[in-house]
Amino acid sequence: MVVRGTSAAGPAAQVLGLDTLVRLKRARAASGALRRLPVPEGMAVPLGCDAVAVPASFGPLLLSRLPRVGCVYADRAQWWWLVPSESDVALDWPAPAHYATGAVVPDAPLAPGLIHRPHGTLPYTPPIPLYLALCRITGTTPVWSRPISV
Repeated sequence: MVVRGTSAAGPAAQVLGLDTLVRLKRARAASGALRRLPVPEGMAVPLGCDAVAVPASFGPLLLSRLPRVGCVYADRAQWWWLVPSESDVALDWPAPAHYATGAVVPDAPLAPGLIHRPHGTLPYTPPIPLYLALCRITGTTPVWSRPISV
């Protein structure tokens, strides 16, 4: 994308890369009063924090398929898995999963409760194993195994 403007020196063009556009979209979507999943005290989030929500019925199935589980939150309808920021880049999380940038819980009067806290100081569930387990449960082909259409 090219943004055009003028300056004292004449017309100018600024090229915005895909990374910049993604960050701008995320910043716009993250504005306003939001309810976020709280990271437990004593845990560090050096990679930022997003979340993947799945129907509550999928929660136990995913737990049994993952080699490492980070912080997991739950309410009656959904389980929320903390993942590093931008774990949605180049991934189409299969329906009915919901990817929540910034670990924002939409339309919830209260944040879901913490049901699993990992040992150590990082709250993340590794996103690729989570993605693959979710693909298997939903019968979805992972994005990198799909045929390329032109």
